[in-house]
Amino acid sequence: MKFKYKVIIPMLSLLIGMGGCKDYFDLKENPNLISNPPLNSFLTTTTQKTALNSQRVASFTSYFVQYLASPGTAGSTDTYQITDYTSTWDAVYFGMADLYDLKKKAQEQGASEYVGVADIMLSYHLSLIGDVFGAAPFSDAFTGTTLTPTYDSEETVYNTALNLLNEGIAELAKPDSKVLLIPQGQSTNANDLIHRGSKEAWTKTAYALKARMLNKVSKKSTYKPADVLDAVSKSYTSNADDAQMGSFLLRGPWAQVARDNANLNLDGWLSDQFVNHLNGTTYGIVDPRIAKITDKTVNNDYKGTRNGQGNVGGNNTTKDESYISLNSPLTGDASPLLLVTNAEMRFVEAEAAFRAGNKATAYTAYLAGIRANMDKYGVDAAARDAYIANPAVSVGSAALTLDLIFKEKYVATYLNPEAWNDARRYDYKYQGFRLPLNAALPTFIRRAAYPNGETTKNGANVPDEVPLSTPLWWDKP
Repeated sequence: MKFKYKVIIPMLSLLIGMGGCKDYFDLKENPNLISNPPLNSFLTTTTQKTALNSQRVASFTSYFVQYLASPGTAGSTDTYQITDYTSTWDAVYFGMADLYDLKKKAQEQGASEYVGVADIMLSYHLSLIGDVFGAAPFSDAFTGTTLTPTYDSEETVYNTALNLLNEGIAELAKPDSKVLLIPQGQSTNANDLIHRGSKEAWTKTAYALKARMLNKVSKKSTYKPADVLDAVSKSYTSNADDAQMGSFLLRGPWAQVARDNANLNLDGWLSDQFVNHLNGTTYGIVDPRIAKITDKTVNNDYKGTRNGQGNVGGNNTTKDESYISLNSPLTGDASPLLLVTNAEMRFVEAEAAFRAGNKATAYTAYLAGIRANMDKYGVDAAARDAYIANPAVSVGSAALTLDLIFKEKYVATYLNPEAWNDARRYDYKYQGFRLPLNAALPTFIRRAAYPNGETTKNGANVPDEVPLSTPLWWDKP
């Protein structure tokens, strides 16, 4: 692999101290790397990195949407302080650099199916960066010609990510790929850790991500519900379609957070906002998914932690508040990381149909989203059906509101970075949602600050600092 942005990031300081070594970047091969990795090796690496990078972003954005809360008072992420996310930024760019190499190698071999998958994952990575930070290097980042790539604007980042999805769909539709994702004579490709080599599944995922992106601009005059619904119709139809990755060296990262709690390396406590959303406090109805998300406390109840306040009931060693659970199908040792799901698509469909004035379609999709998410969590069918039948949930199409759609989608996107996009589009209007105690901002957070690693190495191109309450371009009317 060539020395591009992924290698330049950590090596710039070395280069500065090696001013006389002009041949440093003239190396054609790194002796510690495979010089010509096969496409399948790239596929394993990039499909795993895509899911892991999604989790890395969710590991801090989940505090912004108050799924999680810090057990300590005034935690920096908890309270909207400027926090350094260099490791996440670098990991996402390393992932994009690998995908850039995969795409280039696949193009050289006429492997259009691999090109399509690379485009889809590139789009996803770029969206992760754009939705957190705004403007970002991309068009100038992987050429290998500069140590300080320029930034594309926020809207350009969005449009580039959307175009990559369209290009990926077109590449997957080509009939003459010289290298197939699933070789002849095989039924799957185990090197693809997300969809096992199914180009049909990847196409559905591309449309799911496209529907998500088109719906994200709901505040803009360019928003077109019909386009969102068209993309949804070509995406998922069941939970079997979900884009997820469950291959880990030892265990999933959320399970590691849960295990760290047991060793008093405290993290992953659930916010009282989320717990009260589920335990009957906020809505007067107990959501059975709560038992599939967390465990009861020593007091035989479900109790969250106020963001910014920290634990107040004990000394942080007594399980008197609710944590991420190893017993959950989402956060156990072997639990997969979810990128985009059928349940989410049903709520995207519900929102777009509602905004288009088609309440009947919206209501059907709303109920289907709840059912799909209950099934994903493994909720007992009787408990699922009883919850859905409750008149506070089954309100009828005429009484359906966007509030109800967002209420249920909030549960379905638990620990997914997309939840923060929804919270900002919805202006944090979830019932009972409040600013963290000791908040560093007078209002809810809308973006993250550029990380120290980037401002140090590429400061001349990094956009001027703005308050973290400043909306991104798609978050403005």
